[in-house]
Amino acid sequence: MLRSPIASASGSLYPLTELAAQIRTVCELYEATPALTAAGTHVASADEISRPSNVSTRPCPCSLVTSSEKNLNMNGMARHRLIANLDGATGQMMAPSIGPTRTEADFVAHIKETIQINPEASWVFITDQLNTHQSEMLVCLVAQLCGIQEDLGVKGKSGHLASMRDAGRLLSDSTHRIHAHLHAQAQPPS
Repeated sequence: MLRSPIASASGSLYPLTELAAQIRTVCELYEATPALTAAGTHVASADEISRPSNVSTRPCPCSLVTSSEKNLNMNGMARHRLIANLDGATGQMMAPSIGPTRTEADFVAHIKETIQINPEASWVFITDQLNTHQSEMLVCLVAQLCGIQEDLGVKGKSGHLASMRDAGRLLSDSTHRIHAHLHAQAQPPS
């Protein structure tokens, strides 16, 4: 079986047919965006990036940087995280957030803030399959905002929270007013 250079969240390589299906689905979603937008649905591509920013005019010597200084890299540069959405209809950035970390709580707070742009509307988020994009907190937020009354289960043990795959299924259920399309994440060459 041919495998692609695109890896799943677990690091395993996707079969080319599965990758092609994911690419096709994302393309179809973007193609449908004008009609979705006209019907009141927001389509947003959400992702995050970390980059260092200089906090002093002179880099700190490596020997002075300890592992406990989590927001500094080895050159004494502060690390900042940007989580942003691109509006699928306009290509404009909406509701960006910048902070020192990229945690599950950070991503959920960002999605919650984004939804506040139009809290009664339907939302489709296009994301890769990072753990933070399929987290327990995100499942709970979507369940709360969509009025999902069923038992979500126990993280790592049962129900929608048994695994990331199970969480991903709930998050990508297009019958929910707020849902995600989770796609494969390209792995940079090492």
